[in-house]
Amino acid sequence: MASPHAANLWVLLGLGLAGILLMTKKLKKSIREDFGAFIEKLQLLPPPQPAPPKAPHPLTALTFAVSDVFDIEGYVSGFGHPDWARTHEAASRTAPVVSTLVEGGATCVGKTVVDELAYGINGTNKHYGTPTNPESHSRVTGGSSSGAAVAVAAKLVDFSLGVDTVGGVRVPAAFCGVLGFRPSHGAVSQMGIIPVSTSLDTVGWFARDPNVLRRVGHVLLQLPFSVQRSPRQIIIADDCFELLKIPIDRVDRVVIKSTEKLFGRQVLKHENLGDYFNSKVPSLKGFHKTNGELKSSSIRMLANVMRLLQRHEFKHNHEQWINSVKPTLDPAVSAQIHEMLEMDDAELQNCKSIRSEMRSAINFLLKDDGLLVIPTAGYLPPKLSGKELLSEDYQNCSFTLSSIASISGCCQVTVPLGQYDKCPISVSFIARHGGDRFLLDTVKSMYASLQEQADIVASSKPSSNAVSQEQSAEIAKEKGNQAFKDKQWQKAIGFYTEAIKLIGNNATYYSNRAAAHLEQGSFLQAEADCTKAISLDKKNVKAYLRRGTAREMLGYYKEAIEDFSYALVLEPTNKRAAQSADRLRKMFM
Repeated sequence: MASPHAANLWVLLGLGLAGILLMTKKLKKSIREDFGAFIEKLQLLPPPQPAPPKAPHPLTALTFAVSDVFDIEGYVSGFGHPDWARTHEAASRTAPVVSTLVEGGATCVGKTVVDELAYGINGTNKHYGTPTNPESHSRVTGGSSSGAAVAVAAKLVDFSLGVDTVGGVRVPAAFCGVLGFRPSHGAVSQMGIIPVSTSLDTVGWFARDPNVLRRVGHVLLQLPFSVQRSPRQIIIADDCFELLKIPIDRVDRVVIKSTEKLFGRQVLKHENLGDYFNSKVPSLKGFHKTNGELKSSSIRMLANVMRLLQRHEFKHNHEQWINSVKPTLDPAVSAQIHEMLEMDDAELQNCKSIRSEMRSAINFLLKDDGLLVIPTAGYLPPKLSGKELLSEDYQNCSFTLSSIASISGCCQVTVPLGQYDKCPISVSFIARHGGDRFLLDTVKSMYASLQEQADIVASSKPSSNAVSQEQSAEIAKEKGNQAFKDKQWQKAIGFYTEAIKLIGNNATYYSNRAAAHLEQGSFLQAEADCTKAISLDKKNVKAYLRRGTAREMLGYYKEAIEDFSYALVLEPTNKRAAQSADRLRKMFM
């Protein structure tokens, strides 16, 4: 028979084991609840609300988290590696970008996991644990700002901050099914943030709601009030969509249908970016020669430029620390860092020239009211520990799509479009450098329509023939446009006619054919084509202008004045419409 003392000991031991088991269960539950997003929890509270009649703080009642590269007074910025945290002191002040948000009324609740040294795009971290993708638990989150994306996707915060160098905000947003914004390079302060690659780094932010994304943007970018403008051109980068590993129409069709519904078909255009950059970014040819990759397309070469800059600048920033501390690095990160090539002054200058020419090229293409449409990521989120993560094609595809905004410094937003094969998918819009307000406003105005069209496309099963017909028609139209530029009017008419035969309800095809007829002096045919275009799209400004010109040449002056006047109603700043209408009124009325 056991003594009372022994019995008490067993009772205490049992209680102790039960306590350990309970604590273990609580810990597991805690990890599951935050999806492994946070490094540590904290609380930075906003100041009191101003007294009426002053307006409340713009971010009142919103919570946010920051990636573990942003300084917060009294905390060590860990940079995704315990050796970094061990060898650095706590921050003496909070990064201005974080202070600005707190002063704007938001509450900061914690720091989130980043890839090791914020260098990768996969979202993995062996030291602090890889965050779980709330939208697809068996898939990676994307990186480097993985925890920040997860915190938003899991509804743990309203928005979060990350750093985007080569896709660090855009890719996790795509893989976790949330909005992600990379602002124009230099638009948001980088003070108090650990640098990765200074010429590529930007502060970015995640949100689930486009209104929150926009509110945060207005605070961070300190944007003055201005009237919201609708896009006048939305350009689909056809060669970028060829990189998609899912059916192209699952993404571009959503954008096309939404654009047609909101702004009209005349806004849509198509572009081969590789060809465009070949003509507008001459320094790329010098990069081709020095790197011996003449067969690569321009957009793929941009990815190589971006990675070369990233490695060179990372080495400049952190080589001394790596050599002195000798941290244990993930093999994939270690391989990239130690693979760094020496760049001579000529190569570095060429890369800077490419950046400058790229920004000018994108700004010229888009102007103040244009958007470029590309896939955010070519692949669905790869499986955890899957072979895709290390595949050359996955890496090349991801970096190619990210390089356009990273190299040019233009702003880009990732917009989720539901799921395909139980994984999040998305699309990206790029605006000119400095076009951040325009991009944020446009996303807000398009978001509901994009989600509606994404649901329609996901639930419908278009025949492959229907899809190929639409694509074939667009190819024919682009050939017609090229022939028109080359002043081959009859050839252009032939291509536009081919496009019309394939898709007979596209106003742009008829309007373009009318332009070619005008050049040939076939005014009756031009008038008929424009009338058809207007019946399909009553907001087609070019069709009214071209029909007005045709009618003027045919002697129908009253009707011509009506066309020019209506074009002016649709587009009040159109000088051609104003001048034509005034000239005819003076002559015949």
